[in-house]
Order: sequence, then C-alpha cells, then structure tokens
Amino acid sequence: MIPRHKKPNGHERIPRIWMMTDQRLGDNLAAAVQRLPAGSGVIFRHYHLAHAPRKALFRQIARVCRRRGHVILLARADGSASNWHADGVHGHGNSRAFGNRLLSLPVHNIHEIAQAQRRGADIMLLSPLFATRSHPLQRHLGAVQFQRLAALCGSAKLIALGGMTRQKAAMFRSVQIDGWAAIDAFIK
Repeated sequence: MIPRHKKPNGHERIPRIWMMTDQRLGDNLAAAVQRLPAGSGVIFRHYHLAHAPRKALFRQIARVCRRRGHVILLARADGSASNWHADGVHGHGNSRAFGNRLLSLPVHNIHEIAQAQRRGADIMLLSPLFATRSHPLQRHLGAVQFQRLAALCGSAKLIALGGMTRQKAAMFRSVQIDGWAAIDAFIK
C-alpha cells in the first residue's frame, strides 16, 4: 500500500467523520462502514477478538474502506499497522515510529493533551463531550470544558468523541473542531 497521507505537516486529507468500531456493530460492521460518507475514517478496535480473527475482520473492513475512499486506523497496533496495511494507528506510539502513517491519540485532560503533543499526534480524539454508552460512569466534559481543552490541542486535528451525532457536531463548529467520531450514531 502507498500511504495517501503527507507527513509531517501536510496531510492530504483527514476525515471529518470517524467510526469507532467495536462488537456493538456486530454482523452489521461492513454494512455500516459501507454507509459512511465517502472519505470517512474508521478506527478499527475489536479488542475482544483473538489475533487471527481480528486480523481477518480488519482485512475485510479495510477492503470496504479502500473501495469507499475511507482512511482506516488500527487501534492497539503493537507494530502491526504496516503489516496489516493500515493508514495509521490509534492509541499508542509516537509519530516518528510510523513514518507516513497517521497517529491518532485519545485525550481526556490537559496532561493527555500535552503527552499527545510530545508524541506528535496528527489527530486527537477529545472525549467524552457528551454522556456516552461506551463509558456510562465517566463524567462528560460538557461544552465549556471541551472548549477549554480544545484550545490546547495545537496543530493536531481535533475530533470530538462521546455521545456524538452529526447534529451535535454541527453545534460545535464555532469551537473549530475538525470532525467527530462515534459508535452508536452508526448503529441502525
């Protein structure tokens, strides 16, 4: 695979809409990825699967992503991103370790934002903006705290996560978010 991204400071394209995968999408995962607007992003997680079935499912979803022009990142890549032909990694590492591949990191507070900046994150997923089924006991940031933290994210692309929908993302355009991510918003 030839990476479609320019690094370090000139990405061709970072998607505005991101799907976070997990077992809640069940057998509808490929169809849900197919329904995403062309050029969206997918962060493939599926941590519950053993290595071989996870890799097989990743390959299936990556084929759908390629046909639709989506970017696909591999979460908890453990050095597998290039072997699996992912466009990047999510959740660990630093940008120097991945060459032309994207690095996305989850951030929830000032400390994690600073750490993501030191690691050279291309994308920061700031969460949870709203209450979310993924982390029902975690306190959500709310609009004011989200805006405060968003201002600290620097040059990384800022993706809002946590109870997000297309309608909620539209409310935060004035915060200069670069996009939004969700799981439940893509479950039919």
